[in-house]
Amino acid sequence: MCRWFDSGPSHSFLNDKLGLPVFSGTPVMNDRVKLNSGPKESGGHGRWEASSPKMTKSKRPQLRRAIRLPHATAMVVGTIIGSAIFVQPSSVTNLVPSVTGILLVWLASGILTLFGALVCAELASTFSQSGGVYIYLKEAFSPVFGFLWGWAMFWVMHSGIIAAVAVICSRYVAYFIPMSDGKIKGVAISIVLILSLVNYLGVRPGSMLQTGITVVKILAIILIIIAGFILGSDLPQHFAVGNLPDTGVTLENFLLAMIAGLFTFGGWHMVTYNSEETVEPRKTIPRSLILGIIIVTFCYVAMNGVYLYLLPLETVAASTRIAADAADKLLGFGGGAFMSGLVVFSTFGALSGIILAGPRVYYSMAQDDMLFGWMGNIHPKYLTPAKGLMIQAVWSSVLVWTGTYRELFTRVIYT
Repeated sequence: MCRWFDSGPSHSFLNDKLGLPVFSGTPVMNDRVKLNSGPKESGGHGRWEASSPKMTKSKRPQLRRAIRLPHATAMVVGTIIGSAIFVQPSSVTNLVPSVTGILLVWLASGILTLFGALVCAELASTFSQSGGVYIYLKEAFSPVFGFLWGWAMFWVMHSGIIAAVAVICSRYVAYFIPMSDGKIKGVAISIVLILSLVNYLGVRPGSMLQTGITVVKILAIILIIIAGFILGSDLPQHFAVGNLPDTGVTLENFLLAMIAGLFTFGGWHMVTYNSEETVEPRKTIPRSLILGIIIVTFCYVAMNGVYLYLLPLETVAASTRIAADAADKLLGFGGGAFMSGLVVFSTFGALSGIILAGPRVYYSMAQDDMLFGWMGNIHPKYLTPAKGLMIQAVWSSVLVWTGTYRELFTRVIYT
C-alpha cells in the first residue's frame, strides 16, 4: 500500500498474483488495452486505455484531468454521507441494544468498508481507464460481466439512486415549504436537472461544487459533535438505556446490524468512475479512498456517540428522524429545522457527485462498443460526456415521476 503514498513509480502486484505478462512494469491484459505514457496526464507512469482502430489516432475531444486529491477525497466522503446516517441508527440500535455494541457495529462497518476500498484501490492502481467497476469486471472476468453491470447501472442502479436521493432531498425541502406529492417530485426533478447542467459545463465546476458542499457538510457535522458533547453535558443522564429490554447482543444480530451499517457506507467506489479525469489516478484514487473512508468512519462513530449521549437507547431505537430528535433535545424545537436543512444540503452534495460519476461508465462502455457510440462523445468545449449526462438526467427524472421513494429504493437494492 505504501506505493500509493510515495513519490516513486507506482506498480501493481496484481501481475505477480495473477501471473500476467509484464511490459514496462505493467501487466498487459489483452489486445483491447494499451499502455499510454503521457507525462502530463499520468505522471509519466502510463495508464490503461481502451484501444480500438477508430480511437488510436483520433483527434476528437478527450476528457480533461482536473480532479486532484482534495476533490477525489471530497467525492468519496460526499457520496457516502447522504441522508442514511441521519435516519439509519435506529435500525442498528434495534438489533444491538447496547451502547458499546452500537459503536462497535459502526466501527466494524467502517473497517470492513476500508478493506473493500483497499481492494478497489489496488484495481484502481492497475487500471486508470474511466469506468471503475465496469472495467474491473470486464478485465478480471469477461466483457459480459462488465456489459451487464453497465446496463443495470443505467436502467436501475445508478439512475435509481439518483432518483431516490433527489426525492429524499425534496422531501426535506418540504419541511420548510409544505408541498403535495406532485410538487415534491417536481422539485426532485428540478434538482436532478440543475446538478446535471452544472456537471455538463465541465468536470472542474462539478468537482468544485462537490468539494465545497462536502467541506461545509463535514464542518457542520463536527460542529454537531462538539456541541452535542459540550452543551449536552448539562443533561441529567448520558448513555442511558431507558425502558429498552436488555436482550443481549448475539452474533447474528451484530452481523444483521452491520448490514444496516454497511448500507450507509455505500457509494465510495464511484470515485473510480472518473479515472481519466483524475490527476495521477494510480495514486490519487487509492489515497482518496483511504482518507475518505477514515473521515466517514470517524464522523459516523462520533455522530452515533452524540445520539447515545443525548438520548436514551429506547428513543434512538424508536426514532425515524434520530438526528432531528437529538438536535431538538440539544437546541429546542429549532434543532429539527437545523437538521432538516443539513439533510437537504447533505443529499444535494451527494447527488452532485453521483450525477458526475455515472456518465463516465457509459462513456467507457461506448468506447468498447458495448453501448451506443454517441454516448462516448465528448463535448468539444466543456470536455464532458455531455450526451451521457443528458440521457441520465432524463431517465432519472422519469424514475422520479413514476415511482415512490420506497419503490425506487427496492429496485436499487434488488438489482
